[in-house]
Amino acid sequence: MPTSSHEGPATEDHGHGLLRAGISRAVVGLFSEHTGRGPTKARTTIDGELIVVLLHDSMTHAEKTLVHVGKHAEVLQMRRTFQETMRPSLVEAVEGLTDRTVVSFMSANDIDPDAAAEIFVLDRAV
Repeated sequence: MPTSSHEGPATEDHGHGLLRAGISRAVVGLFSEHTGRGPTKARTTIDGELIVVLLHDSMTHAEKTLVHVGKHAEVLQMRRTFQETMRPSLVEAVEGLTDRTVVSFMSANDIDPDAAAEIFVLDRAV
């Protein structure tokens, strides 16, 4: 089951705890829906108009098999393709949860460790 971690004292939270958890759940759910397997860990950070969702352990069994035989570039390309396909759904989820407009969306992936970052820039601070 995916986890969402939200560290730090409540006084530094600015009331974003539920929002961060909601964004983490939405992103994990969309990955699961689109790839058949979601990340096992997600952490959302909100800083002004910037939202970053850090995902861990999201590679599918097929992707891990390809990595094992040295097909890193192919796996990264496949991930980029999935993320572009998922872009409208990810943006819609974040916009719906924040009541803000996403003006920029970026994704980054790494193989070792198995990590990804979904980055959203909003039209104004949350």
